[in-house]
Amino acid sequence: MPRPVIGITAYSEQAKWAAWDVQATLLPQAYVDRVAAAGGLPVLLPSVPDVAEVVDRIDALLIAGGGDIDPARYRSEAHERTGFVRPARDTAEFALAERAFDARIPVLGICRGLQVLNVLRGGTLVQHLPDRLGDERHAPAPGQYGRHPVSLVPGSRTAQLYGRTELDVATYHHQAVDTLGAGLVVTGRAPDGTVEALEVPGHPFAIAVQWHPEVDDDLSPFAGLVAAAEARSASTAVPV
Repeated sequence: MPRPVIGITAYSEQAKWAAWDVQATLLPQAYVDRVAAAGGLPVLLPSVPDVAEVVDRIDALLIAGGGDIDPARYRSEAHERTGFVRPARDTAEFALAERAFDARIPVLGICRGLQVLNVLRGGTLVQHLPDRLGDERHAPAPGQYGRHPVSLVPGSRTAQLYGRTELDVATYHHQAVDTLGAGLVVTGRAPDGTVEALEVPGHPFAIAVQWHPEVDDDLSPFAGLVAAAEARSASTAVPV
């Protein structure tokens, strides 16, 4: 069976390389490396109109980390620390996620990806966690990951993937779930109560984590996504 194609949402940012300083579609290499190491074929999905049509041609969707979601999408005014809002990316990712759910293809959300799924389902976000927690523990310094424990719900899909209920994770986010979206279940939390993992019961594979597994060596969430994509491909294959 061919390796499953995993679509990964990408950034659109000004970037520099060689003699160039231009707008670019880009993604941290770690996402690509982890998907490939797990047995998938990574394909970057740019923030262009009608990109959701690609859902019919991929085997799974990974919604990557990135800047903040436009608070207007969850009926809120922007906090002064809300930043790096990219309307085209919001539009692309919300359309991709909705179509992926309709098609019941496997979905993995990472950091911003978790927040996209929550807002898509009508949930809201805490726009600046330090206002609630009193410190910067979930994003200790610009461009520097922090670490903290996460407790997973026993028997949850996420706990099954990792084979344990206690994790030490890489963290870099200043926003988080506030009101939970419809049809979502919290399956992981940090010691301070911050929502760290979500699942969609009844879906073949729809998991989201607030941390950054792509910067660690454990391939569990990526292997789970690839395995779910392979299972879906096998079940829908037309007999020769």
